[in-house]
Amino acid sequence: MANIEEHATAVEDRVPWDQLIAFGLGGLIPIALFNIVLQLVPLLGNISLGISAVWLGAILVLPRLWEALSDPVVGHVSDNARTRWGRRRPFILIGGIAVALGFMAIWWVPSENILRRYVASDAGVMWLQLSFILGTLLLFFTACAVFEIPHGALGLEMSTDRHERTRLFSAKSFLGNFFAMGTPWLIFFASLEVFSGPGGNLVDGMRYVSMIIAGVLAPMAVWWFVSLREPGFAVAREQKKSNFFEDMHTTIANRTFLLLTAIIFTLAIGFNFVGSFANYITIFYLYGGDVRAASTLLGIAGTVWAVTALAAVFPLNWLGRRFGKNNTLLIAILLMCAAQLSKIVCYHPGPLGTIELPAGLATYFGGRTLTIEGPYLILIPTMLLSAGMLMFFTLGSSMVGDVCDEDELSTGTRSEGTYYSVFWWFIKMGTAFASLVMGALLVYTSFDERQNVLVDALGENIAIVEAEAEAWVAGKSAQVEQNAALVEQTEMIVGNAGRLRSHLESRLEAHPAQAGHIGALLDHLGSVETLAGEARSANDAGDPAQLLRVAGELSHHSEFLRRQSPETLFRLRLVEIGLPLALSVVSILLVLRYPLTEQRCREIKELLKQRRGGMER
Repeated sequence: MANIEEHATAVEDRVPWDQLIAFGLGGLIPIALFNIVLQLVPLLGNISLGISAVWLGAILVLPRLWEALSDPVVGHVSDNARTRWGRRRPFILIGGIAVALGFMAIWWVPSENILRRYVASDAGVMWLQLSFILGTLLLFFTACAVFEIPHGALGLEMSTDRHERTRLFSAKSFLGNFFAMGTPWLIFFASLEVFSGPGGNLVDGMRYVSMIIAGVLAPMAVWWFVSLREPGFAVAREQKKSNFFEDMHTTIANRTFLLLTAIIFTLAIGFNFVGSFANYITIFYLYGGDVRAASTLLGIAGTVWAVTALAAVFPLNWLGRRFGKNNTLLIAILLMCAAQLSKIVCYHPGPLGTIELPAGLATYFGGRTLTIEGPYLILIPTMLLSAGMLMFFTLGSSMVGDVCDEDELSTGTRSEGTYYSVFWWFIKMGTAFASLVMGALLVYTSFDERQNVLVDALGENIAIVEAEAEAWVAGKSAQVEQNAALVEQTEMIVGNAGRLRSHLESRLEAHPAQAGHIGALLDHLGSVETLAGEARSANDAGDPAQLLRVAGELSHHSEFLRRQSPETLFRLRLVEIGLPLALSVVSILLVLRYPLTEQRCREIKELLKQRRGGMER
């Protein structure tokens, strides 16, 4: 890596702290609010409204596609606006207030009790609720485009210094991710009776929590409108308005822009292709299908990811000035490559070993030895990947401004809105496309989702039997009260075991190479069927202790039945590690060919200064 003289930003190019903070807080919308909507709409819609998770996931794709199509239109309109308040700030004001209203509207989906006045069927209620959610999501995502595209374009023109632009987008990433960390707390607040009301659910609570968020966000939109400055408008005011299709043609014909987009798109799509594979690996490889045990690690990993992303903002700005943007982009990609390679070792199920603790710590940890859990090694690639991605995407956004400088030198016009929107159009369309590819890749791994669904049903029956047995042993209820429920559950265990057996036998015919794994599953399933009969006998005999013992054995066998085949687990790891790694190498090769070096950007800046006759923007 070439050693580049550390860059010093000229005083006139420096963005004041008040402008930096005001612009950075704009990350609340595209980062924090996006995170809330994409995480909580499918979760709360499923568990509080009872809407199918499949349909909730499906309708979330449509607003993303709509947003990808609307972004270029918003970018073009923003570039050609000539208001007394500038090109960007009116959109930031209108978009910010519309985002607040759209975010609030999402949670006011009519309840089942209200909709029952108009439709009688469960399916009718679900479709009406889905239609409402889709409509409000479209409103929210459209408002986000009206805000985010002009806001991002403003960041590209607030300074002519390319590293100061990185500082601006770093502030946006930092503050956006900082507030995004509070997403889980919204569930806590929504569950409080003061918001949800007596007997209310999480959606009921979110209606009022969202009103508070909207009440804060709307005044912030006014503050952004009043406080942010548009130094680039002095140049843009004089340029001729352009045609939308001509702008699109000019943008797509810009080879430097296409190369930058290809760098970001290639790596982004590589990780999007396997977006949820890490969760599958954690649950089914590291924890053998035990979702409850895996959820703890997944939660910790999410927190570590967020904290690392916040911390990575600070070295990013120093690296950019010390080594240049192109080399810093390479560092970011290499961090992600290191994360992928480390997974070869860090995907480690089971304990690594034990360590002896000093006497002073023994009391705190409850013993003289501490077991080191292998699955927690995954936090190492989590940190590397989080830091690399934060640097990579922050740099990618700020480097669009360098392309706009080169384009102005060539065409004499500034089109930050068009370039910024088309840049993200490629990324968003790639994300939508990746969801389809991810499904095909999951099919390649031979992951057996039907097995998991059937075992879930079986596990629920066994958990009820175990709970009933424990209550009986504890004397909390009489045997006569338990009898009917236990008989029903043991019959359901037999029925669900039969359905699982039929599925496994069919799968054995389709995948003969998995004979060893499926044979082991069938053996455990046979034990479940035998134990179900023993549970029935223990219930008939009035022997709660025997019933509890049998329930424990049933639970043990059901946990084994969650295991996926070794072939599937290997393919999951192979694809999840290998595909992003391969596309990262492609991205590195493209970076090495990127023409806007530090020297070239300095030359462009000086030429633009001369053209403007020394006028400072």
